[in-house]
Amino acid sequence: MDAQSLLACAKRFALEMPFTEHCWPFGPQYDVFKVNGKIFMLLTERQGRPLVNLKADPQTALLNQQIYPSITPGYHMNKRHWISVYAGDDISEPLLCDLITDSWHRVVNGLPVRVRKRLRPA
Repeated sequence: MDAQSLLACAKRFALEMPFTEHCWPFGPQYDVFKVNGKIFMLLTERQGRPLVNLKADPQTALLNQQIYPSITPGYHMNKRHWISVYAGDDISEPLLCDLITDSWHRVVNGLPVRVRKRLRPA
């Protein structure tokens, strides 16, 4: 997946997630996606290379970093709980969609039960 497709797909997938808010609290160079006020995805550039920062399970993050060269520890984030996804031939739309969905669910899982029930009705 090339850089332009990476950002476009990430933005599209994130906005498809329920109750997603798209904002720019850190300036125009950072596209931030939140659920219930908590960040689950951040789009920016590092040294001219677009990247997608996502929350991730620490064990899964390590495994993905070993399998996919375009996935690294989260740039400018907690390296244990965040990953950065860069453009590369190893990144596919289904993989990116799964990573974004997992990030959204990880944030929602950390919210109070009453809020989770509102965001994910049974």
